[in-house]
Amino acid sequence: MKKLLLTLMALVLLLSSLALPMSAEAVTEIQFWTWRPEDTNFYEKVIAQFEEANPTIKVTINAIKNTEYNTILSAALAGDSAPDVFMSRAYGGLQTFANSGYMLALDDLMPELKEFSEATRMGATSITDGKIYGVPAVSQTMLCFYNKKVYEELGLEVPKTWDQFIANLQACKDAGYDALANGTKEGWCCEFLFGGAGASQYSGNDFYNKVVAGETTFEDPIFVSAVNDMLSLTPFMPNMYEGVAYTDMQASFINEMSAHFVGGSYEAGYFKAENPELDFDIFPVPGKTEADPAYVSVYADMNFAIAASSKKQDAALAFVKFLATPEFGAQVVNELAMVSSIPGVDVSANPFIAKVLELQKNNTPYLFLVGFRYNQPTGSSLFQAAAQGMMTKQLTAEEVCKQVQEGIATYYVPFQK
Repeated sequence: MKKLLLTLMALVLLLSSLALPMSAEAVTEIQFWTWRPEDTNFYEKVIAQFEEANPTIKVTINAIKNTEYNTILSAALAGDSAPDVFMSRAYGGLQTFANSGYMLALDDLMPELKEFSEATRMGATSITDGKIYGVPAVSQTMLCFYNKKVYEELGLEVPKTWDQFIANLQACKDAGYDALANGTKEGWCCEFLFGGAGASQYSGNDFYNKVVAGETTFEDPIFVSAVNDMLSLTPFMPNMYEGVAYTDMQASFINEMSAHFVGGSYEAGYFKAENPELDFDIFPVPGKTEADPAYVSVYADMNFAIAASSKKQDAALAFVKFLATPEFGAQVVNELAMVSSIPGVDVSANPFIAKVLELQKNNTPYLFLVGFRYNQPTGSSLFQAAAQGMMTKQLTAEEVCKQVQEGIATYYVPFQK
């Protein structure tokens, strides 16, 4: 009997030792990279939810600084250290990686992508082969934030024309505020200032559709006039605005030193996190008359992509599918205060997002990002550099538009007819 017990105990120990490595092998670990370190806590929470529902998959997050992300990701994808899942840029940013064969096409793997809107899918679609290489995550809207307390203090109303907008800026300046937080130290800040304030001035979709088709150019008088209108904002920008950086702009509005901030809807969550007492609202910068549509510029901001070189694509696909659910979309809306690209997401719990979607009734593509970032020199890089020169009185609006037109025409076929 004793011998039998010893034999049974040895058998149990043997089976236990065999079970341990089998259990460890059953868990698949995947890497997820993001360019938003500020959202790390949010994604760690989402990952915990995913792992609870998928106990055989472990997700490790790597948050990389925004300005360093592309360089590090490019090197990883070209080498042997690529993440399994990663945040991908949209439009031209996606195109570069898709053309290099670094991304897995998802059309056949995720039929649910057919339910996403055409506009959101466009930011994840290669113009080379027409395939979808990412799950659209969020969209952004360029508009104007304003401090409601300042408006109440000065008896101001939301402007319905460009002249009323300028008058509001003047009233805020007269009262001792920086009327407009925006600065021009970084070229991309010039682009989003124009994206938020210029779309209504160049008639939004009418001009966008014509210029993309090559039926007009960036030297069209209506576009030149819209670019020139940006100069009329400089008297209301901070002192020495040429040296005011993006983070300075944010701090000025958050600390209620400035009354307006022209920028993206993505700012809202950060504004509230830094100053929960900040009472702000938004409006589209209006056109010349009340009859002119007040446009907001809209773009797909990011996608969730799978590396073509990943050896754990089944686990990666499971995670990406999780990031395409309405439940995840609702968390994006309610916790990050961003517009989710996922269809069927309830936004009623977030009045700010509901307001953004209301303003999107008059939306136009964010001009240079959506239409002209697929080749070098990109429309964005051309406009950013030239607009900085104009805002410091080194270039005229005509010269800005000429530089943009000539740069894009070096490769854009519709401009070469």
